[in-house]
Amino acid sequence: MLKDNKETLERSEAITAGVLSTGLTQQHVQSTLQCPNNMLQELKSKFFNEMSDDPHMSADACRNIEKWLFSRSLTELKSLNEKAKEFFLYHGITFTVYGDDEGTERTIPYDLIPRVIAKKQWDKISAGCVQRVRALNYFLDDVYNAQEILKADIIPELQVLSHEAFQPHMLNFKLKGKIYSQISGIDIIRDNSGEFYVLEDNLRTPSGVSYMLESRKISKQLMPDLCAQTNLHEIEQYPQLLRAILEENALVDNPCVVVLSPGRFNSAFYEHAFLAREMDVPLVTGQDLFVENEKVYVKTIRGKQRIDVIYRRLDDAFIDPLCFRPDSCLGVPGLMSAYLKQNVVIANAPGTGVADDKSIYPYVDKMISYYLNETPILKNVPTYQCRDAKDLDFVLENMPQLVVKEAQGSGGYGMLIGPQASAKEVEEFRQKVQAQPHLYIAQPTLDLSVAPTLTQKGIAERHIDLRPFVLSSPERTEIVPGGLTRVAMKEGSLVVNSSQGGGVKDTWVIETLNA
Repeated sequence: MLKDNKETLERSEAITAGVLSTGLTQQHVQSTLQCPNNMLQELKSKFFNEMSDDPHMSADACRNIEKWLFSRSLTELKSLNEKAKEFFLYHGITFTVYGDDEGTERTIPYDLIPRVIAKKQWDKISAGCVQRVRALNYFLDDVYNAQEILKADIIPELQVLSHEAFQPHMLNFKLKGKIYSQISGIDIIRDNSGEFYVLEDNLRTPSGVSYMLESRKISKQLMPDLCAQTNLHEIEQYPQLLRAILEENALVDNPCVVVLSPGRFNSAFYEHAFLAREMDVPLVTGQDLFVENEKVYVKTIRGKQRIDVIYRRLDDAFIDPLCFRPDSCLGVPGLMSAYLKQNVVIANAPGTGVADDKSIYPYVDKMISYYLNETPILKNVPTYQCRDAKDLDFVLENMPQLVVKEAQGSGGYGMLIGPQASAKEVEEFRQKVQAQPHLYIAQPTLDLSVAPTLTQKGIAERHIDLRPFVLSSPERTEIVPGGLTRVAMKEGSLVVNSSQGGGVKDTWVIETLNA
């Protein structure tokens, strides 16, 4: 029985806010709330709902989540989300939004309702991500050595060699196992048909894995009974798997691994510290390292110690002021010299950015075919390259219906979502594209899938994406069963980036009974 009329009202408000669109059945809601029929509105979402529309998802798994949600009032659910925020604050899980009027440090919004993925669907995602990363690593090895894909005119030579992320220092430099991207983040979305698409590849310094891991910790604290009764695949092994992968990329036995951070003012510093702690390796800044006789050392209280693998979390331009930006105070003078002498491994390798640029993204399907002789498991989103005259004409004519992005943009910045933009915004962006078309790509506006999300008014659908993390060494390619689910917390928004108000969910890969 409900405790009082207030809770009945709160649960009814959750219904009218859209809870039925999440797949929670009207029959179950009625029996739980014991409220009149006229208080219920059966809402059919026009988007693909991850919990209710996937034919591979177990009905039992969904019912367990429904039962857990409806045994608590809206006030209780909000209280649990508030506890999650307190957990984030206590553990220093924050990120930085530069130029924000409310201050730079904030906790990322967290939604306690998990995003669920059937194991059968996860197997497809996992295989597609592994395939993609293998092809991208082959591509990087090729363009810095034989350049066969360029000679075959499969990818325009000028587009690669003139790319700002292409590093001439890496030419004719052989990497162990041809592994350039040891840690890769692949952004995946789902459309109205339930089809998976890769939206973006992240091969430089992909972030967000700490949110994936901490979200699972919070789930187990706030919902221990639900986690226990769900056949949930674990992800807590990721830090030790990451360390093992980094060690397998080393050029010596028993290597010394460090995490190189720009420092505590970096937006992702919490993650740098978290991963170093979880891997049980030193967290260092550029001031802690030095190069001597083309070898890298870390300063310790016992003197200098040789470093064999650097998991760097700063961009190419800042890692060595003698090789890149001379005004960088974040890197290590002489680091590239030690690297090119094969006295240290840098993960991810300098120059990986040439493979994850949005203007190179349309060619990944061709890379998979060329290097692996395989059909892509995961599709690309159709993409128009504004550097191409025909594509440019189409984009300029249809801009109000397209998403237009800077090829080098990230974090949700430097983009236009045509259907949600004003005529003035469209015109301003049109002028930018016309002035420098090679800097932009465009894609159709996809109807991103949705998942039930706790809002101030109740449970409602919000758009989501997924970033699995792929780990690569010469010996293997690994991916833990889960990833970072980002959620657009604002109603109707398609932008999931934390810098644009997006939040995170725990990602549950569930073994199901359904075929």
